[in-house]
Amino acid sequence: MSNVKQVLTIAGSDSGGGAGIQADLKTFQMRGVFGTSVITAVTAQNTLGVFDIHPIPLKTIQAQLEAVKNDFQIASCKIGMLGNAEIIECVADFLADKPFGRLV
Repeated sequence: MSNVKQVLTIAGSDSGGGAGIQADLKTFQMRGVFGTSVITAVTAQNTLGVFDIHPIPLKTIQAQLEAVKNDFQIASCKIGMLGNAEIIECVADFLADKPFGRLV
């Protein structure tokens, strides 16, 4: 896998599969890159609407970020739904430390 670019999506999970982590990972696969993910929220949604949103606890988001950082050589990061100010600050603080080196 060392010659395949590794990328990260930080977003919510869409139970309908048309958006969020699910759509991002499908897109990454189609583009020939290896996708990793940090889930910020779980949603109940489909093509008709969004019916519920459950933010993931900050501790769990931080653990996911660290797990990806410690094992993958992330070349690019895509950010989707963060959900609330605390999650935005968590992700911003993490990325401010340039955890993946220079993103291209």
